[in-house]
Amino acid sequence: MSQANFLAPTAFVIFGATGDLTSRKLVPALYELKLADRLPTPLYLIGFARRDWDDQVMREQMRQAILQHARSQPVDRNKLENFLASIRYLQSSFEDREGYQRLGKMLDDLDAVNRLYYLACPPGVYSTIIQGLGEAGLAQRAEGWARIVIEKPYGEDLSSAQALDAAVHRVFAEQQVYRIDHYLGKETVQNILVFRFANGIFEPLWNNRNVDHVQITVAETVGVGSRAGYYDKAGVIRDVFQNHLMQLLTLTAMEAPVAFNADAVRDEKVKIIRSLRPLRGKEALKNTYRAQYVAGTIDGQRVPGYKDEPGVQPDSTTETYLAARLFVDNWRWAGVPFYLRSGKRLPKRITSIDIHFKQVPLPLFGWRNLAGHAPNVLMINIQPDEGITLTFGAKAPGPINQIEPVKMHFDYVETFGAEPPDAYERLLLDCLIGDATLFTRTDEVQAAWAFVTDILEAWRNNPPRYLPVYEAGTWGPPGSEDFVRSADGHTWDNL
Repeated sequence: MSQANFLAPTAFVIFGATGDLTSRKLVPALYELKLADRLPTPLYLIGFARRDWDDQVMREQMRQAILQHARSQPVDRNKLENFLASIRYLQSSFEDREGYQRLGKMLDDLDAVNRLYYLACPPGVYSTIIQGLGEAGLAQRAEGWARIVIEKPYGEDLSSAQALDAAVHRVFAEQQVYRIDHYLGKETVQNILVFRFANGIFEPLWNNRNVDHVQITVAETVGVGSRAGYYDKAGVIRDVFQNHLMQLLTLTAMEAPVAFNADAVRDEKVKIIRSLRPLRGKEALKNTYRAQYVAGTIDGQRVPGYKDEPGVQPDSTTETYLAARLFVDNWRWAGVPFYLRSGKRLPKRITSIDIHFKQVPLPLFGWRNLAGHAPNVLMINIQPDEGITLTFGAKAPGPINQIEPVKMHFDYVETFGAEPPDAYERLLLDCLIGDATLFTRTDEVQAAWAFVTDILEAWRNNPPRYLPVYEAGTWGPPGSEDFVRSADGHTWDNL
C-alpha cells in the first residue's frame, strides 16, 4: 500500500452489519489488520442495517465479536479500544433512499476520501443497495476511490448472474467491483501458484504425460443449519461447486500467467473454464452423481437427515452431495479426468487437491507393491491443516522385496510457527489496496455459470424420482464409488 493511500481517510461501509458474517469474519479480520498496522489511517467502520442499534450498541457487539473470534488471543486492549472508537452505525432499511443520503452526509462529515462498500447481506437485496448507492451519488469519486465488495452467491444461474452484472455496471465500473470468494484468500490456495511456478521440480510433470487424474474435495461435517431456506433451492452445485470447486480447478489447471497481477492471473483462469468439455443432456447425467444425507452420527453425536431439517421440503430432491467428472480440453490436460466432489455431513471437514501421477510402465522385478496402483500422489491440503504431502513408494526394511507407501510432508504451522492468517484478512487488505488478483472478474463468473447452467438444465429436464442417500458421517453412498470407478477404474482417496 502506498503511503498516500495509507494516510487517506477511508470508510469501510458494511451493509448488513448486524449479521453473522460481520461479527464472525469481517470485524475480527479488520482487527487483525489493525494489530499489524496494515489499515489506512484513519479508517472508519460504518454499519448500515435496519436493526435498532446505535454507535454504542454496535461497538459493544463488535467488541464481543473480536473477543470471541479474533485469531490473536488475548486481544490487545489498547488497539481494540482504538479500533472500536472508529465505529459508526446508521439505521436504515436497504430500500429507504433517505438512508443513503444520510450515509453520504456521514461520509462527507468524516472527510472519507476513499470508500469501500461491503455487501454482507442476502443476495436478493444486492441490486437494491447498488441502485441506492448510485442514486445518492456515492459510487463515483472525483478524489480518492470507491469500491464495492460482493459476496457469493453471485446469481443462481447464467441469466441471473448476467442480470446482476447489468445492475452492477449501471452504477460501478468493472475495476471497482470485487467479487469475493473466501477460498482464494486461504494461504495454501495462494501457495498453489507459488508451488507450481516458483519451483522447477513439479511443473514439468504437471501435464497429461505424467498425471493420471486429479481429485478435488470440499468436505463439510455440518448440515444446512439455519440456511435451509436458501440451501434447498441452491444445493451443492450452487453453494460450493460453481464457485469454490471451480476456483480450485482453475488454479490447479491454469497455465503460467505472464505476471502475477489481476488481469494476467484471471486471464488464465478464464481460459481453463472455457476449455472445460461441456456437460449437456446425457453427458451431464453421465458425468455427475448426486445424493442426499439421512440421519447418522457425526463426532459421536446423532444428527437428523436432510429432509428432517427445519425449512427443508419433505419431498426435496436437492443434492447435499455432488461428484462430477470434468475434462479440460487443452494440450496440457487432454484426456486427464478431474474428479470434483463436495458434500455436507461427511466424516471430516477437509479441502484438498490430490494430483495422482501415472504409475511406472512395468512393475519392478515382480516385487509386491503395497503402495497401490498409483503410489505417487501430491496432496495439497487447504483446510483445516494447511500443508502439502507427497506420497511415493519405497522398499520396506527386511529381506522380503516389497514396496510400501511413505510420505514427505510440509506443515504450515510446523514450518512457520504460527497459524496462517484468516482468508478474510488477506482479501480485505487487497480490497483496500486495490489488488483484484484474488477476486473474480465478470467474464470468469459468466463462463462458470454458463458451464454449470448446462448441468442444471440437464437435471431439470430429467428430474429424479428420488436421490441416492448416504448416512451422515459417511463419505457418501456406494454409488459414489461406482461413479468414480466406472469409466476409469479409479477410487476416491481415503481422506
